[in-house]
Amino acid sequence: MMTTQEHSISIASYDAKKSFIDEQAIWAAINNAASPSAEQVRQVLDKARQCQGLSIEETALLLQNQNKQLDDELFTVAREIKNTIYGNRIVLFAPLYVSNHCANSCSYCGFNADNHALKRKTLKQEEIRKEVSILEAMGHKRILAVYGEHPRNNVNAIVDSIRTMYSVKDDKGGEIRRINVNCAPMSVSDFKILKTAEIGTYQCFQETYHQATYESVHLKGKKKDYLYRLYAMHRAMEANIDDVGIGALFGLYDHRFELLAMLTHVAQLETICGIGPHTISFPRIEPAHGSELSEKPPYEVDDACFKRLVAITRLAVPYTGLIMSTRESAGLRKELLELGVSQISAGSRTAPGGYQDESQEQFDAEQFSLGDHRSMDEIIYELVTESNAIPSFCTGCYRKGRTGDHFIGLAKKQFIGKFCQPNALITFKEYLNDYAGPKTQAVGTALIERELTAMSPARERNVRNCLAKTEAGERDIYL
Repeated sequence: MMTTQEHSISIASYDAKKSFIDEQAIWAAINNAASPSAEQVRQVLDKARQCQGLSIEETALLLQNQNKQLDDELFTVAREIKNTIYGNRIVLFAPLYVSNHCANSCSYCGFNADNHALKRKTLKQEEIRKEVSILEAMGHKRILAVYGEHPRNNVNAIVDSIRTMYSVKDDKGGEIRRINVNCAPMSVSDFKILKTAEIGTYQCFQETYHQATYESVHLKGKKKDYLYRLYAMHRAMEANIDDVGIGALFGLYDHRFELLAMLTHVAQLETICGIGPHTISFPRIEPAHGSELSEKPPYEVDDACFKRLVAITRLAVPYTGLIMSTRESAGLRKELLELGVSQISAGSRTAPGGYQDESQEQFDAEQFSLGDHRSMDEIIYELVTESNAIPSFCTGCYRKGRTGDHFIGLAKKQFIGKFCQPNALITFKEYLNDYAGPKTQAVGTALIERELTAMSPARERNVRNCLAKTEAGERDIYL
């Protein structure tokens, strides 16, 4: 079982009854950056190359740029930063939807309580075991456990389900080594209970940071409380949960405001909690059964704009993991990998029990429609052959205690080459030996050899030794 390093975060006093999202200041930054000159934009791009992040005002200049040539330069800098910090590795995970019971009415979501056509289901422990077994048979080592916001999905039920997930082992030695959690915001005391389940990242999206829009799309349920959700990460960190993940649902309000507000959230966590989010996610509204709003988002973000958002975020918060789900198409996800995305889901299902049952009934229980329907092995094959990327299943940092501010501190020293790349290769070798098809085994083995020959002699010897142990049947080796 995993162990985490106790990380005490000193939370300064804060007023949870007052929003830290200053809407007037955000709009002032946007308006003041109208029609930026090429010189202004290039000055921001030059600063971004230092991998020290950007201010709200600097980010606004990139958002307001209308020069296509400068966008191409933006994408080039995003690629440079992504390669400098993360190299060519891509972390893979799968969502596991435990429950679609929900007590909230959110007008953009298929799970909303007023959608009486939705097939409701909360997995029992044995059903959870079956879902995990299927994910392990794909080769997954990381899960994002997702729970509808409903009283039946209380912290004790969540903890029980997570312990069940960790307990499942397959006959090849496969296991889930890191479970991140997406569930309703909790009190500090409940977050402390959640931490006992040895979770990885706690993930919760504000959806929209624009308070009037937030109140208009959240019609009933506890989720109507904008401020309670806004301060969820403060309470999680107060409970010593090291890693948190935030995000906005693009399409509900102006994308420029949402991105700057999300970066304001990052700055607030750094100021009050001493560390920003471990990950940022980029969901866009996708069609969902029972949601008219999802069919025609009020502020639709097209692919070109979406690519700019991801690239700008990579410049603004260079050391934060950026996540892209299977909401997006295979082609677009490939482009976004180059612009800053460092984690992707693979082989996903968004309904409880969806990995066991792919019938129409399960389709009718999904939260939203998927854009990427490729299998896990197809995704990995294309990562290697088309993106020259190392598919990574590494969870070593978590189990070594390299979390929270410890992880960020090491990341700023560009420790990827020392730990993450070798661990990615070792875990990829596990996948190739235990789960990959013949085509993927061939191209994956060739990729590993190319990466090894590019290492220093000492590191190459060390990694080859680990790979030899993996070849001999040893599992879960990490530096």
